[in-house]
Amino acid sequence: MAIHRTSRNPKIDNQATDGLAGVHNSLAYRVHEIEKHIHNDEDWFCLAAVPDGEVHVADNIAGATAGAPFQIDAGNDAWGDWVQLLGSTDTPARSGSAKFDLHKIQIVDSEETSTHTFVQISAGETGGVGVSGDNYTTVAYLTPTNQAAEAAISFMQKRQNVGTKMWARCWAIGKTTMTLDFYFGLHEYSG
Repeated sequence: MAIHRTSRNPKIDNQATDGLAGVHNSLAYRVHEIEKHIHNDEDWFCLAAVPDGEVHVADNIAGATAGAPFQIDAGNDAWGDWVQLLGSTDTPARSGSAKFDLHKIQIVDSEETSTHTFVQISAGETGGVGVSGDNYTTVAYLTPTNQAAEAAISFMQKRQNVGTKMWARCWAIGKTTMTLDFYFGLHEYSG
């Protein structure tokens, strides 16, 4: 049986949507989220030149003057201490954004070579709060044996509200310590 399209029953292809400003998890919302994830602008961050406690810890590379990377240090064959990546005022990076997802890191230096490493990235008031609330992601990384070209490592993470604090820590398998220096990239969304 054919469906006849009328103004009361219009074809979905011809309908405008509110995208991320519309009904959460609707088809239009999800399609817009996918489009914005794939076709979006990206901002990269370094350590803040003038940090302010847990409020401001990262500078957008686009306007940064110092450009120093973040550094995390592994524990004794265990997770190291949490290092804050984003403060409560570091997002939005672009006006009008309501959400973001941190999705890439570029490791620029490591203390050890040929070491299996895991980087954990957490969202919340503290790194531990993010982990206990299942609001974290873990990224596997093998430190290079020889000098290699740097490449950004992509990973998946849930979207966060702007103003959410972000944290990172690492574990270097079989090592008592090991530092990783890196920058990170994120993109933001309107809603």
